[in-house]
Amino acid sequence: MEVLSNSRIEASYRERTRRSAELAKEARELFPSGITHDSRKIDPYTIYVDHAEGPRKWDVDGNEYIDYFGGHGALMLGHHHPEIDRAVADALARGTHFGSSHEGEVRWAQEVKALVPSAERVRFTSSGTEATHLALRVARAATGRRKLVRFRTHFHGWHDHMTQGYVSHFDGSATPGVLEEVADSVVLLNPGDEAAMREAFASDADIAAAILEPTGSSFGLIPLRPSFLEALREATRESGAILIFDEVVTGFRVSPGGAQGEFGIRPDLTTLAKILAGGLPGGALVGRKDLLDFLDFEATAADGREKINHQGTYNANPVSAAAGTEMLRIVGSSDACARANDFGERLRAGLNDVLIDEGVPWAAYGTFSGFHVFLNPEGRSIRPDRFDPFSIDYRELKANPPGLADRLRLAMLSNGVDVTGWPGGTISAAHGDAELTATVEAFRESLRMLKAEDAI
Repeated sequence: MEVLSNSRIEASYRERTRRSAELAKEARELFPSGITHDSRKIDPYTIYVDHAEGPRKWDVDGNEYIDYFGGHGALMLGHHHPEIDRAVADALARGTHFGSSHEGEVRWAQEVKALVPSAERVRFTSSGTEATHLALRVARAATGRRKLVRFRTHFHGWHDHMTQGYVSHFDGSATPGVLEEVADSVVLLNPGDEAAMREAFASDADIAAAILEPTGSSFGLIPLRPSFLEALREATRESGAILIFDEVVTGFRVSPGGAQGEFGIRPDLTTLAKILAGGLPGGALVGRKDLLDFLDFEATAADGREKINHQGTYNANPVSAAAGTEMLRIVGSSDACARANDFGERLRAGLNDVLIDEGVPWAAYGTFSGFHVFLNPEGRSIRPDRFDPFSIDYRELKANPPGLADRLRLAMLSNGVDVTGWPGGTISAAHGDAELTATVEAFRESLRMLKAEDAI
């Protein structure tokens, strides 16, 4: 159902966010759809944030929100962390861009290598998209093969090899602007389908690599069992293909060592971003030395190979390096991941208690420091606290009744909580008991608002 002009939820939102509405009107004259990131799309318009602190942020109208966007998952320690702020201020005082190597990049890489089990070598990039692009190039150079195995609904950035099969084109056809030849080099498989995965490797000797989000797409919205990771590790090893863990989201979040540290499965290459750079732009490709040697002048010359060229104006930017080094130091030496994971478990339980109390057949689920709300598009008879996402087809998990996720988000925003559009969110170590209580009560009130409009 669409958000209606006579909706009390929408009216409440508009009343609270008049300055945001003005900025959104200006933005529509400047940006496609008036936004600078697809996930910020919400009808009638998004909030405009003025400042943030810890687990909370404030919009330009002065409204306070408990934040579950968390810088798209980058802010493991919450907003405006004082030690990261100091590190950034010190770096800014020395300069924003040297065009030269600097000590900060060495210290940053040392923190990465100390935490990530597979990180024998590190190459910094400016984003996670760049990291996955570079990973694929390295895998093809190392194997001499053409194809990439991907899993439907998994997101690996927006470059040409990663566009189909995420939110559309699940048949593998090319999305607008992408060459059919590029799309044809991607083998799309259903998430968690071990038989299809093994058959793909057994029947095609041209597969260079497989890439996946190790906890499942969108941080477990469509979850994967660790046993599937083990099977994929075995299949890639047997076939000589490269296994790539996309830990842009899960790196330093599932545990200080990421999903690979938690599950004890070592990929050949790993892509990182988000938490890696402490809330500033930055990414990295890490992995086996022999693979990263394809970027090495001396190693490729000694082996008589052509080097993979890799530039990037903002690779290992000194300010990002300072923020990232301090972030990883804190994550690696504290219980930050454990605290965020514990909050996630308690929050999911609290949301399910509300769903049971209110008689709403949805479910809150997830693992580690994330949560997802299943809006039950097929009208299943479910018990929220016993919901098993593995029993639901991936297409149903990703689907929502038309307009309902937006209306839930508007209701939650009107009650002081900002959740993501799937709907769900990521949690920081800064979230505490006050945020837990307030979020659960905001969810209860939002459900009652939706009931009053016959939306559920």
